[in-house]
Amino acid sequence: MIVSARVWGPRGDKRLSLALDTAATQTHIAPDILDDLGYSPRHGERITIVRSAVGSERGYMTRVARFSALGFSSTDFSIHAHDLPEGFGIDGLLGLSFLKRLNVDIRFAEGRMLVERNDSE
Repeated sequence: MIVSARVWGPRGDKRLSLALDTAATQTHIAPDILDDLGYSPRHGERITIVRSAVGSERGYMTRVARFSALGFSSTDFSIHAHDLPEGFGIDGLLGLSFLKRLNVDIRFAEGRMLVERNDSE
């Protein structure tokens, strides 16, 4: 499932297409998008390695000024800058670091998704 999102940085903001991924612990955005917005690895919090069935990829964690998706926003939000395989037409992954703040009910047969804030967060 592809969802719209938006990220803000020192050089402006950008609309994104993210794959909703409940298996991703972090929200991922392609590094070139973050670079265009004024973020870089030297401003990051730490260098990371993502391991998968096809190998390991280096990335970095950084905080963005603001991030929004599914009608909700977060400031000073931690993002994993990480390259994704080409050809999927997405800018990143909407992971649990954002989703855990929400209750999400996906109704595939109805073609809709219900989202509300998790008041216990």
